[in-house]
Amino acid sequence: MNHIKTIANLDRSSVLHPFTQLKEYASGKIGDPTIVTGGKGIRIEDAQGHSYIDGFAGLYCVNIGYGRTEVAEAIARQAYKLAYYHSYAAHTTEELAILSDRLVRMGPGKPSKVFYGLSGSDANETQAKLVWYYNNLRGQPKKKKIISRERGYHGCSVISGSMTGMSFYHDHMDLPFPGILHTGTPHHYWGAEPGETEEAFSRRRAAELEQLILREGPETVGAFIAEPVLGTGGITPPPAGYWHEVQAVLRRYDVLLIADEVVCGFGRTGADFGSTLYEIEPDLVTVAKGLTSGYVPLSGAIVGEKVYAVMEGAAERVGAFSHGYTYSGHPIAAAAANAVLDIVEKEQLSDRARIVGSHFQKRLKERFAQLEIVGEVRGVGLLGAVEFVADRHTKQRFDPQLKVGARISKAARDRGLIARAMPHGDILGFAPPLVVSEAEIDEIVDLAYRATKQVMDELAKESTTV
Repeated sequence: MNHIKTIANLDRSSVLHPFTQLKEYASGKIGDPTIVTGGKGIRIEDAQGHSYIDGFAGLYCVNIGYGRTEVAEAIARQAYKLAYYHSYAAHTTEELAILSDRLVRMGPGKPSKVFYGLSGSDANETQAKLVWYYNNLRGQPKKKKIISRERGYHGCSVISGSMTGMSFYHDHMDLPFPGILHTGTPHHYWGAEPGETEEAFSRRRAAELEQLILREGPETVGAFIAEPVLGTGGITPPPAGYWHEVQAVLRRYDVLLIADEVVCGFGRTGADFGSTLYEIEPDLVTVAKGLTSGYVPLSGAIVGEKVYAVMEGAAERVGAFSHGYTYSGHPIAAAAANAVLDIVEKEQLSDRARIVGSHFQKRLKERFAQLEIVGEVRGVGLLGAVEFVADRHTKQRFDPQLKVGARISKAARDRGLIARAMPHGDILGFAPPLVVSEAEIDEIVDLAYRATKQVMDELAKESTTV
């Protein structure tokens, strides 16, 4: 116990934690950190001996589950053989060449090449540079603006953080950067006009995108970036017809489409990629998270044939492609990714996510859809969300001071389930590892339901004491 306390004190005095209230943590007001010590399957353990079902797969990423020795062994083999060499100036490794060929063969659209980084954030930073590079090379130097969506999430570096359509990523950080624009969220529940069908709503969102392009000038708009399914913005599948309508607009004005597959890629939606499920034909594709199941950092910017052809065609004129990181295509990360994709293919995890995901969506609706504080139950594959409202008939939101979503998330954690309180509303989000069983889904849903009922009882008592 003394060792645990020592580690907690060391952490508090030296680690700058993401998305943590700094003063409350430094003062001890929010308690000690959770020291995670191990994991197996869909569960993790902490230093206190508590076990939790990880209903969010880390941060959407541990698709193959915890404790897969196949990946550890692949990492070790590569580390013993060659722990590091760079990929500059046409240097490569066996694992990197195999992985790249694999991604080009399996990726959506018409992939040609893969550039590697360490995170979805830096991969989307690369995508922005590729858009600018592409349009400079083809003689359209004004065609640089990038359109994202409100509530879209694309990272938190300078440009990727600007593309992220959530104000708290921008506040006090001088973001968004000029040249990054935002269009409407494709969320029918909150955005539709009275009586508006999903198809009509999708047409309206596409028309709004077109109006934005025309207002800015098509000659200035280079790309549109979007997740096939909104992730951190609320785990929101697109309304019917959305991607068909949006892609028609982009083609009309020669605007590149960047599919951010960081969350959706490698089986999460029940298809290999969200783009496959929704018939999206991207020019550029961003991958990370499930690429290595979070075991080591790795991301990829998959470059489509149309973009790469311009890059190669201009090479004699402009010289070397001047972009890269020390760890681009790191040998250990490439070995880990190949081991993970072997598991994804061998265990047919995309199909599993579709089949078990169908059970998951059904159970969520059965347990939550009729609760008086539930406005919407939504999801696809092994992505799911329950959104809570004060009045389901008028869609009146809860007072933010009540922190209903956060309270339900905490009540679930107290029962041994990690489910995420999502931003932009009182939302409980789920993204369990793709190896989850139907019995484990039942357990996840039951724990979340009981946590919700607890908070409902608390709210009822609080309302009678006011």
